[in-house]
Amino acid sequence: MLKQYFPILQWLLNYKKSNFSGDISAGITVGIMLIPQGMAYAMIAGLPPVFGLYAALIPQIVYVIMGTSRQLAVGPVAMDSLLVASGLGALAVSGIKEYIAMAVFLSLLMGAIQLLFGFFRMGFLVNFLSKPVISGFTSAAAVIIGLSQLKHLLGVTIEQSNQVHVLLLNVFKAIDKTNFYTLTLGICAIILIKSVKKIHPNIPAPLVVVILGTISAYLFKINELGVKIVEEIPKGLPSIEIPMVDYSRVSELIPIAITLALIAFMEAISVAKAIEEKHSDYVIDSNQELIALGTANIIGSFFQSYPTTGGFSRTAVNDQAGAKTGISSLVSALIVGVTLLFLTPLFYYLPNTVLAAIIMVAVFGLIDFKYPIQLIKNRKDEFIILIITFIITLVIGITEGILLGILISLLVLLYRTSIPHMAVLGHIKNTPHFKNITRFPDIVQIQDNILMLRFDAQLYFGNKDFFKRELYKQIKYKGDKLDTIILDAGPISFIDSSAVFVLQKIIQDLKDKNIKFLLAGAIGPTRDIIFNSSLSNCIEVKHLFVSVHNAYQSCISSFEKTVIQEKIVSQSKTFE
Repeated sequence: MLKQYFPILQWLLNYKKSNFSGDISAGITVGIMLIPQGMAYAMIAGLPPVFGLYAALIPQIVYVIMGTSRQLAVGPVAMDSLLVASGLGALAVSGIKEYIAMAVFLSLLMGAIQLLFGFFRMGFLVNFLSKPVISGFTSAAAVIIGLSQLKHLLGVTIEQSNQVHVLLLNVFKAIDKTNFYTLTLGICAIILIKSVKKIHPNIPAPLVVVILGTISAYLFKINELGVKIVEEIPKGLPSIEIPMVDYSRVSELIPIAITLALIAFMEAISVAKAIEEKHSDYVIDSNQELIALGTANIIGSFFQSYPTTGGFSRTAVNDQAGAKTGISSLVSALIVGVTLLFLTPLFYYLPNTVLAAIIMVAVFGLIDFKYPIQLIKNRKDEFIILIITFIITLVIGITEGILLGILISLLVLLYRTSIPHMAVLGHIKNTPHFKNITRFPDIVQIQDNILMLRFDAQLYFGNKDFFKRELYKQIKYKGDKLDTIILDAGPISFIDSSAVFVLQKIIQDLKDKNIKFLLAGAIGPTRDIIFNSSLSNCIEVKHLFVSVHNAYQSCISSFEKTVIQEKIVSQSKTFE
């Protein structure tokens, strides 16, 4: 039980010395990345830079103890930071102190939701975030994150918004006040980051520009030319405080917390699963991941952390740098802790425009162009979902974009299941195969008195009328010679009570017309429903067959079921 909730016990007790060097080097690399990234992401969230370092400290230590991934790097990320900014920005906040308190309390609330989902084994919820929704949402969020940094890149005051048209209008209004020293430094930082990555991808480009930007600001006193700098960052580890907000504000934070909980989990589980495929020594447990991330956010909130999750780029770097266990994350946390204790004065002259450059390069890399092009060529319906999610996220808001994207995906799914594929089958001569007559018109044989159908979906209240309509359309097409209907029930994994009622009426109607109704290939769960519902009163066991071929043989020649076939078709688990 302890190993289930504390997976660190599974690998720490059997830790191999050969993993140590890889863990140490990876931990140092990610720790160095975390310092500029953490401060930059805190700026996205609308928080002082030091809160990015707080968020990079305790949550990743907790995750090492409770998480099932050994490479996932937990801490502040761009997406969640933007969700915090957009969510809290839409609320009436009296000042920076209340804003910080609400951001920290949001971590507690979000963690509690994730923890609850984990205990109730609701990790499957992430399955409702389809790839078109994720792609559209991520690309739109990246655009908004990038544009939100224009105020730092231009060195002007711009009223922020999570609606792209409003944000662009605000930028246009303020662009004449651009500080060209700030803009020049920011553009140089962007070019330098891109150049360093091309020279060698393992060089920590963000740290390079942070060092050069800070030195330049210190030597040339560019803050006296209007270039805004970070200035004093509080020295020391975060204090332990109970997260508190006014009780009346909790209801305002719940929708933001739910959105954050799902998005953060989606980010973490997707990158954790991708990395898991490269390693055979552990398995990701989605429900334990919810518990681990939830606990990390809850405990982190007591140490001034705002919402965190597993980061895409840092996790990839962690794995590439040789991380084998969570020791690498402990090393990263140690580097952040040392920075907070001793090194924060070194960042006094760090220009805000340099942090903005780091953010813009990182997030614009999240914009996916290849996937939409693939969809528009092959899956136009899913491309429409992607575009709608993208536009809603850009124009209406971050939270609305992801929630409406999920809703549209579910509606499309319901529409597809309401009109599933239904095939009329024909027999391929001298074989046991039965195929769609529209796909194989030249090789199938069709009997005038036999109608064979295959229904490729569950049969439930949403498609029962479609099934009935299509069945009677084919009966009418066959004409008066029809005396037998064979339904290939292999693809039907479930029949709900509404569909049972409709099937009963159909079978009774066919009996009145002297048409036999044979059911072939029903799997166990479907047989259970047949024998434990009113269908057993109208479908005789002699009309149940193991396969379509057996049912067809019974119609065109003398055929008797074997003992084993009789046993299979009559097998059922009785519901008590």
